[in-house]
Amino acid sequence: MSLLTASALTAFYGDAQALFGIDLRVEPGEVLAIIGANGAGKSTCLKALTGLVKVPRESVHFDGRAVGGLPPGEIVRMGLAMVPEGRRLFPSLTVEENLLMGAFAARPGPWSLARLYGMFPILKEKRQLPGTSLSGGQQQMVAIGRALMSNPRLLLCDELSLGLAPIVIKEIYDAMPSITAEGMSVVVVEQDVSVAMRVSQRVVCFQEGRVSLEGASSELTREQIASAYFGLHA
Repeated sequence: MSLLTASALTAFYGDAQALFGIDLRVEPGEVLAIIGANGAGKSTCLKALTGLVKVPRESVHFDGRAVGGLPPGEIVRMGLAMVPEGRRLFPSLTVEENLLMGAFAARPGPWSLARLYGMFPILKEKRQLPGTSLSGGQQQMVAIGRALMSNPRLLLCDELSLGLAPIVIKEIYDAMPSITAEGMSVVVVEQDVSVAMRVSQRVVCFQEGRVSLEGASSELTREQIASAYFGLHA
């Protein structure tokens, strides 16, 4: 059974429709990449899965339960956490306090401050500094760590590489094997197609709020992806 499924998922901002019948699945232990241009609906989809955008209850199932439209805090306690676009750290809190905010769900699991500091040693060094005083890449590490502290079964990552230097992006994505070591599933939203293909087993492309392509990362061609990404037709 898939860990997460979205069926005919629609989403609106007021009267404006952002998603048009999205079908999506995430398997246990899988790294799935969602790609697409700006405005394709990628971030809206993650918000819909995590309760930040209201959707019909039966349109999203997580671990066999209908969770569409549930409060975000309840969804986190069930084991679904998100690293939001732009990091969204608490400016009044230190690095360590930001990390501890992720543990409010009190879910059992392998992730702790000690493990996070082992994966991102710079965070231990700067743990008493305000979270927003760090570099962009270090703030992204805090945002990832905060989500991992909830010990999720499924981690949703929205634009991890946005605004970061290539060497920092590589450092962050190099941590992915450690994150998935115990079988955690991950969804990565990425505009950088090459990064998305490298870190995932399967890719879904969005185009104007619809799925335009889906397939194994190792099998899709650049031509297929370009066509789906930009809506090109032969």
